[in-house]
Order: sequence, then C-alpha cells, then structure tokens
Amino acid sequence: MRRIVVLGAAESGVGAAVLAQKKGFDVFVSDMSVIKKQYKQMLDEYGLIWEEGHHSENLILNADEIIKSPGIPQEAPIVQKALQKGIPIISEIEFAGRYTNAKMICITGSNGKTTTTSLIYHIFKNAGYNVGLAGNIGRSLALQVAECDFDYYVIELSSFQLDNMYDFKADIAVLMNVTPDHLDRYGFKMQNYVDSKMRITRNQTADDAFVFWNDDPIVTAELKKYNIKAQMFPFSEFKGNGAIAYAENGQYVIEQPTPFNMEQEELALRGKHNLYNSLAAGITANIVGVKKEVIRQSLMDFKGVEHRLEKVCRVNGVDFVNDSKATNVNACWYALESMRQPTVLILGGKDKGNDYTEIMDLVKEKCRGLVFLGVDNTKLHQYFDKVGLPIADVKSMKDCVDECYKMAQPGDCVLLSPCCASFDLFKNMEDRGEQFKECARNLK
Repeated sequence: MRRIVVLGAAESGVGAAVLAQKKGFDVFVSDMSVIKKQYKQMLDEYGLIWEEGHHSENLILNADEIIKSPGIPQEAPIVQKALQKGIPIISEIEFAGRYTNAKMICITGSNGKTTTTSLIYHIFKNAGYNVGLAGNIGRSLALQVAECDFDYYVIELSSFQLDNMYDFKADIAVLMNVTPDHLDRYGFKMQNYVDSKMRITRNQTADDAFVFWNDDPIVTAELKKYNIKAQMFPFSEFKGNGAIAYAENGQYVIEQPTPFNMEQEELALRGKHNLYNSLAAGITANIVGVKKEVIRQSLMDFKGVEHRLEKVCRVNGVDFVNDSKATNVNACWYALESMRQPTVLILGGKDKGNDYTEIMDLVKEKCRGLVFLGVDNTKLHQYFDKVGLPIADVKSMKDCVDECYKMAQPGDCVLLSPCCASFDLFKNMEDRGEQFKECARNLK
C-alpha cells in the first residue's frame, strides 16, 4: 500500500487526507502547530492517524508522496529533508485533480481573485450549474472531490498553491494581475513570485481558455516568454489593444466568444478594480455558455465579499469601511483610488517586503490622517512621516478605531486597508476585519 503523508492539518490538509484514505492510501497527518478542534474531529471521524506540535521524521520520511499545505514554506526543515530523500511534494489541489473529471475554473492574481472567484461562482449557481467553490475560499477541493460529484469547480489559487502543482490543468485560467506580494516567501525576488503566478497556465491546451488583464505590464511582458496554447481572452478598462472585453461610453462590453453588453451603472460592484473583476467573471461565464440574462442579473445582484471594501456603519457622519483583505500595497491603492471622501487610513501589520511608494500620491491627495496598527511601525514612519499628516501608533483594534474616530470629521471615511499581513496582532485577516467591525459598531 502506497503511503501518503500530509503536512498541515487545516482545511487543505484534512481534505487531502480524507481523499487519500478514500483512494486506498496509507495516510499519516502531521502538524507542527496545535490542530483546531473541528479538524481533529474530522480526522478522528475518518479514523485517520495524526500528530500535532511536532513532526516525527520516522513517520514522515518513509512517504511515497507528501501533500504539503500551502502555508508551509519550502524552506521548512522537514520539507527540505523530504526533498533531499527524493520524496515528491505536491499540493492538495494537485492531488485532488487526479480524481475528478470536473471542469476546473481557476483564478489567481495579487488582487481581486477572491471577489472574482466569488462572482463566477455566483453566476454559475444562478445558472443552475452543479458547481463547487474551492481553494483559498470555500471547502477543500480534495474533500469535495471525496464527498461530492460536481461538474465544475471554481477555485481561487494563491501563489503558494500554484507552487506545488505539476500535472494539474485549468480548463479556464484567470489571471487578474501581478503586483509585489509575499516577497518574503520568494527570496525578496519579484521574478520568483511572478513565475509562481504564471503557473496558472501550466499544461493548458488549445481546448482551454486563458483570461487575463491586458493592461498589466508584468503579465503582458511575461506572455512573450511563454508559448501558451490556450485561447486568449484579454480584458481592459478601455477598448483597443486586442482586448475582447472592456468598458466604453458607459457600456460593459464582451465581444467574444458571444457578444454581450450592459450598462456599466447596473454593475453591483463599483470602482475601477471591480470593473476588472466583473469583466473577468463575465468572460468566464460567457466562455462556459451561461445565458446572457443570467450573466446580466448576476452582475447586478452580487453582494460582494466580506472584508473587501465592506461598508460597516456610519457613526455621527463618519463612514467605516473594512478592507482587511488588502494585505498588499496594490490592494490598498485600489481602495484609496475608490474613495470619494477625506479618509483616515489604517496601515500596518506584518510587512512582506512592501514598497509603499505606490500609494504615496493617493495618501497625500485623499487622507486626513494615518493610524499605524502593528507591533513594529518603523518602516511606515520612514515612508509617511514626511507627508505631514497626523499619525497615531496603536497596538490594539479598540485603540485604533478610537484614534481614527478622533481624527475623522463628519463626512469622512475611516478605511482599514492595511497593506500588510495580520499575524503580528491577529489570528488572521478575518479576525482583524471582525474586530474592526465590532469596535466601529460599538462607537454608536
């Protein structure tokens, strides 16, 4: 019996372990951290053998194959030892893809991938398709392959997930953009990160589709290096330069494969970044053959994604907006670009090699003040002290919201769009956003 070892016992790892057991493998699960209660229960329900708080090398390095959770870096000692022994290391997505014939709709990008993934799923559901939502959002793809029988999967893929995919193929690959992010995981070399994102096109054939933002200078430069066999569906903010989808004269337009248009004002999602998300989702649905009236209605009634420019509340004329998903500088740029009110901006967290120059002009133009929420705000001060805006340093969300409320005036917006990961003060991005919402609502 072939042996599969799963490193990491959260959503991805537990799903992979369940599928591996169902396919007849000898399975062992190991996590260096404490496993959450819900996942321990799942492992026990399936009779899987697991450990937490350490890695037992004698039980791991005898694997025929290792499935690594995306949060574990390649440099982790146990991963390096496995590689030295020649043990293949793959992702949960790679493993799950072996056991399903469903069509794979895969979305990646530095920004916009969660909204685009959610919007595509929303359209497919409204169209009555038998579809699952997986990857960075939704349930584990492997668990769904083990327990469900979907015809389509809409999958959000991070660069970490793409890194350990080899034979997996996207029937439709969507690349929103590539801007600096996670450089701490890629040796602080942008090209390493870019190479990871471009893996979304790996193994595609002439029967597949590649949807991408035609205005992204990195993507367009990279395309010259690749012999992509898939049919190309570039989109842009404007008509021309080869784009098959764009906005023109207030119209949202898709030219191929089937002509489609609607009033841009009817789109549920506002802002330039959301136009890109809506174009990518509309093209994808169009390729699959979703009826025009379903695409139109779905683009009109989509409710958006939690923690992404989420309107929280208004307190004495001050709006609070939760953009906790903005964990890189480019995401914050789009958030600031969409602001139409004087803004008190919350920045800070675990820096990933950020260059804040990109948002400097928007900060000068749109911000009334800055609040730095982090354990170490030194780098933020080096960039922004010279701007001359009021600045406050805080280390808890309550203090953060209180300081923002003091700075703001009626008619202003308090925007949590931190540019950084959340792990210095919070469990994760969702925890940071939830605390922000609770503290803002408690001001009333």
